[in-house]
Order: sequence, then C-alpha cells, then structure tokens
Amino acid sequence: MSSLTGKIAIVTGGAGGIGSATARLLAERGAAVAVADVNADAAAQVADAIKANGGKALALRLDLAEEESIAAMIRDTVAAFGGLDILDNNAAALTAELSARDGNIEEMATEVWDTTYRVNIRGTMLACKFALPELRKRGGGSIVNTASNLALQGNLIQAAYSSSKAAVIQLTRAIATSHGRYGIRCNTVSPGMTMSRALVEHLPARLRQIVESETLTPYLGDPIDIAYVVAFLASDEARYINGHNLVADGGTAYHIPGYAALRDFFGQGDNP
Repeated sequence: MSSLTGKIAIVTGGAGGIGSATARLLAERGAAVAVADVNADAAAQVADAIKANGGKALALRLDLAEEESIAAMIRDTVAAFGGLDILDNNAAALTAELSARDGNIEEMATEVWDTTYRVNIRGTMLACKFALPELRKRGGGSIVNTASNLALQGNLIQAAYSSSKAAVIQLTRAIATSHGRYGIRCNTVSPGMTMSRALVEHLPARLRQIVESETLTPYLGDPIDIAYVVAFLASDEARYINGHNLVADGGTAYHIPGYAALRDFFGQGDNP
C-alpha cells in the first residue's frame, strides 16, 4: 500500500465520483486533503466525512473557468496545511447538458468547444502553474492529471472533450520535461467508463451493454479503481515514473473494438 503520511494534497472535482473516492483514499493513506469542487456543499460533505474518519481535510469552492479561483485554491491549501505535495487535477467540464451538445465538429456550437477547453485544459494548466512553485518549495512533489481513454482514439461523439483530454496528456509531458529536475513528477491517468453513482443512475442500459461488450475485464470500472491509480502515482513508490499516461480502462483502448453498434445507438447508422 502506498503511504502518503505527512503529504498535503489537493483533489479538484473532489465531490464527484472519482474525485471523492480519491480524496478519501489519499486521506486514509495519511495525506491532508483539500477537497476542491464547484459544488461547495458537496465538497464540504466529503471533507466532513474524511474528518469524521480521523483524517485531515479542507473543503474549497473551485471554479476552473476562473483564474483567481484556481490561484485561491492553492493559496488557501498552503495557508491551511503549510505547503503542497500532491495535485490531482481530476475536475472536468462534463455536465450532462454540455456532453449532450458535444457532438461532431460540423454540428457543434463554438461555445461548447470554448467552455470545454477553458475548463479541461486551461483550468488544468493554471492549477499546475500555481502549484509548481509550492511543490518546488517542498523539494518536489507529484501532479496527477486526469485525461481519458477517449483521448487516445477517435469517437463518434465528444469531439471537444476527447481532444481537450489529449491536450492534457501533452501538457503532462511538457511539465514533466521542464520540472523533472526539480523533483516534480507529472503523470496522467486515463480512465475508461467509470461507474460513478451519477452514471449508474443515468446511463442508458443499451449503451452500457455496448461498452461492457468492448471492455476486456468482466466489469466496468468503479471510482475506487481510478483512485488507487492516483494514490500510486502520487506516492514515492512511483518516484521513477514521470511524463507517463497510465490507462485504466479495463483494456478497452488496447484492442480492436467492434464499435459499429454505437453508430446505430447515436443515430448515425447510415454514415460511412
């Protein structure tokens, strides 16, 4: 088990499925955790649960579309806990309304593209920008950025989301290259479909069947599966891993899928 005793961490999107599982796990392994989320009440609930379990936690409201909100997140964490060792950039623009409008390029409204990129790549970049000086003060640290297996392959939908996550992977490599000599590691985790409570409640049964049929494991991922990867990459056990994109998707991205059924599901069965 990767020990994080004495470490100070931030988890963005910390009130969501993967984010809350990660925040709880980092705290269980000894880290003081700032739970940052656009939903301040939900972030407080996660932080309160961590504290009730004997851990150290702080709830922060974070709007990744606003630079000052991101800078304040770093400042408030350092003020509360005395420094920063781990930044988990988990938050993303992935609301149901935005996802429904994120189709192919020909049909997409420009504002969908701009909103997605403002949060997913600009917001992630700014979080890294403000965190890096604090990590250097501690003699190094770990940044774990969340991308997606959709960043590695073409998809019939979510052109903005998938391409923004591909940019996150390249941002990770750039930071690893520029800051590795300062003891700072920057890696990416690329989840596949992960069954958070919200997804379990709203995912159409037919779409779940299609994705399950193309996943090599006999089950779809749970948020804790991604949290375990983040905890490992954040720990000293991963000290020789830098600039890497670790795909955690049950093997979906690494075989030739039979996704033709998705065309019918999304009403594109007649397209080439």
